[in-house]
Amino acid sequence: MVEVEAFPPDLNDKASSPHRTMTMVPTEGEFAMGKRKDQGISEPEGSRKKKKKQVATPRPACSWVHFSRDFIKEYSATHPESSGLKAATKAASDAWKLMGPEEKAKYTTRAREVWDKYLSSAPARAPKPRRQTKLVTRCSPGRLLNVLQRLTPDQKEAVKSMGFGSILGLRCRTLRRSLCLWLLERFNTVRRSLEICGERIPLTPRDVELVMGLPASGKDVVNSGSDELILQLRKRYNATNRGISVRLLEERLAAPEAGEDFKRSFVLYVMGTLLCPTARLDVSPSFLHFLTNMDVLHQYNWGKFLLDRLVREISRFRQGKQRAVGGCLLFLQLFYYESVAVGAAYESAPVAFPCLFSWGEEEISEREKQEKELGGYGSGEVICMDRGLGMGSLGYKAQTDSMPLRAVEPVQEVSHAQDMEDQEYEDTFTEQEHAHKDSIEGNVVCAEIEVVAGSGPVPCGNIKYGCTEIVDYSKKRNHEEACPYAPCPCPLQNCKFVDSSKQLSSHFSSKHWDSGRHFQYDCPLPISLSKKETFLVLQAEKDGILFLLSKGTQSIGHTIVITCIGPSSSKECCLYDVVSEKGSSSLRLKSSAHSFPGRFQGLPPVDFLLVPFAHLDSSGQLDLEICIWSPTEPGSE
Repeated sequence: MVEVEAFPPDLNDKASSPHRTMTMVPTEGEFAMGKRKDQGISEPEGSRKKKKKQVATPRPACSWVHFSRDFIKEYSATHPESSGLKAATKAASDAWKLMGPEEKAKYTTRAREVWDKYLSSAPARAPKPRRQTKLVTRCSPGRLLNVLQRLTPDQKEAVKSMGFGSILGLRCRTLRRSLCLWLLERFNTVRRSLEICGERIPLTPRDVELVMGLPASGKDVVNSGSDELILQLRKRYNATNRGISVRLLEERLAAPEAGEDFKRSFVLYVMGTLLCPTARLDVSPSFLHFLTNMDVLHQYNWGKFLLDRLVREISRFRQGKQRAVGGCLLFLQLFYYESVAVGAAYESAPVAFPCLFSWGEEEISEREKQEKELGGYGSGEVICMDRGLGMGSLGYKAQTDSMPLRAVEPVQEVSHAQDMEDQEYEDTFTEQEHAHKDSIEGNVVCAEIEVVAGSGPVPCGNIKYGCTEIVDYSKKRNHEEACPYAPCPCPLQNCKFVDSSKQLSSHFSSKHWDSGRHFQYDCPLPISLSKKETFLVLQAEKDGILFLLSKGTQSIGHTIVITCIGPSSSKECCLYDVVSEKGSSSLRLKSSAHSFPGRFQGLPPVDFLLVPFAHLDSSGQLDLEICIWSPTEPGSE
């Protein structure tokens, strides 16, 4: 624009302005620009400034912001010599950390009121549906597999002690991203189910246990530890707002030590690369909050935690809040392989638990080839089972005589009426399930009769407990009497678990860790039994073997005996001592802990110690000192 003088000011005219009156005359370039606009000619891109985006209603501030605003005003007024906003903000941060909950309540209430007002007035934001052909995820089983291959034997034992031993059996390196994307499109985050092949398959923590081998019972994974401890851990791992560096964790895991730092670094690495990855490249520092006490990790319900995080990450991805998909997509992939059968190769495949052990690169490539030949994903048959997913390469289909079908329902439009009928459907299905199981049990009896009529090699009756022996039918009974996989029921009354003694040991360690006593061989252990306690489960710290101390009641006192929970044919035996003292008198029993598959009623079938009622205290409590010696083979002494 060119400024020109239109009228000279008349200084004698009172009405005239003391300032010059200027008018704006467009230049030739501006005149040409206006002409082009009139003719509909647009400006080339980049020749003009971009328009600013319309800013939506800002989100209300949190309680800390409300406090800092008031504090900084007061601080600036009382400290004029301060060096600006940075010093005032630092002082506000220090003051906020020293405040207690009652002092912060004022600002918390203010922030909540503003937030409620914002929610009631601001229009709801429409979700941004995201549809993409390329999957972006931080779930990287191959990267974890590289670390697992470098672990020392001591480190592997440390991993097992935390309840993550199944991760050591990881065999696959890559995700089938096309399959994962296909599954994500069919994942119902509200019902927590997969809607595939015309069926709706619900997902539960039990499925996580069967596929990934992580425990699906126990305490919920909760945050613990003081703020000071969390701050120390963040500094130790150089945690920033972006997270904890994966490379840093890899460097720490490369060291040979297998102590607490290794355990914490390993869990962080597994969470960030396989089980619970987020949309970011680094590991979320929030995981530190439940890694303050490494001795209780085996008590947590990791199956529920993994499933909850997976549903949350998929929901955030669906809402357009993140570009990458978080959560354990490998679980979804393997669950699909085990839930949908293709071809007939799975009928003779060996049984394995967890399913994670059965899928390597070769098995996955073969499965993908079969999917392609059938026309793509979802062309198979849904054959889910209640115990062990029982499909794919695990061969559970051949075991339908002992496994009721999983609750699979046809996919329908979700409606209020359907939600109201869900419970009724579950009850109906349960009745059908029992009827189905009863009919199958009848078929099993018939099958056994057919075997008796014939002859030849037959599998051991303990095949479902892990025995793989094939014996002649005439020797079947003798083999089963001496079989090390003979079933042993859980000694706790409310638990229906039955399996081999080895699996029972693992079951008791993970499910009933707080229901027994741990002991060391060759070391005295004082115990007390209340008046109502009739038994106590003892578990050896060295090898996990379970022992049962039983207390019976006779006319003149209590019987005390220790047995080893295991098949009666077990050759291992342990000597033990039981001592009961009362004043100057002492009763002692030295005997062998014979193997017995469970609890017994009445008089013990082996040697026992009879403790008179006079040895009890006034409340009826019985105090004993026991010592179980290291296992030996018969005749070794």
